[in-house]
Amino acid sequence: MIYEGKYICNLMVELLLSFFLSFFLLFTWVLGFVMENLLGLLRIRVQRGINLAVRDSLTSSDPYVVVTFGEQKLKSRVVNNDLNPEWNDALTLSVKVLDDPISLRVYDKDILTSDDKMGDAEIDIKPYVECVRSGLENQPDGSVVKKIQPSKTNCLAEESICVWEGGKVVQEMRLRLRNVECGEVVIQLEWIDLPGSEDMAATA
Repeated sequence: MIYEGKYICNLMVELLLSFFLSFFLLFTWVLGFVMENLLGLLRIRVQRGINLAVRDSLTSSDPYVVVTFGEQKLKSRVVNNDLNPEWNDALTLSVKVLDDPISLRVYDKDILTSDDKMGDAEIDIKPYVECVRSGLENQPDGSVVKKIQPSKTNCLAEESICVWEGGKVVQEMRLRLRNVECGEVVIQLEWIDLPGSEDMAATA
């Protein structure tokens, strides 16, 4: 009986080890596949809103921001009773393709009814991506890499500048909201490379 018990115990241990090994190998394969098809991460720091539209009680709003990219949807925190909110929230998107539009929408948080729309904007990252791809490792800190002017094809409210800062390219954008009577949102873009991800330069 003791021998049979030990045999069964050893068999169970072997089965468990085999299961965990198979799971680990599958997880490693899936992770490798995802990383190979991933260009990197785009961190969008939603900094603040400016002169946002009134939606609550004729005096204020409880605004928050939703960023949509493909199937990804990220949301900032809600700032209550403020038309010039400071969110300072970092929303990080995984990027597989660069052609998909990035949508930014502002909503007023309501408890008893559906949230009210407070405008939207499209984030054009193409000029920023061009700077990231250009290879700027030898640039001095604070160097202006590119200036983007507001136009009918973007939602910029003023000139936007790509700057080499702290070993990376960052771009601050002041976006004018559409489909609303007033309001702007200030964001900052930052690209994050991942080990094993596809080379950005190879996608140029």
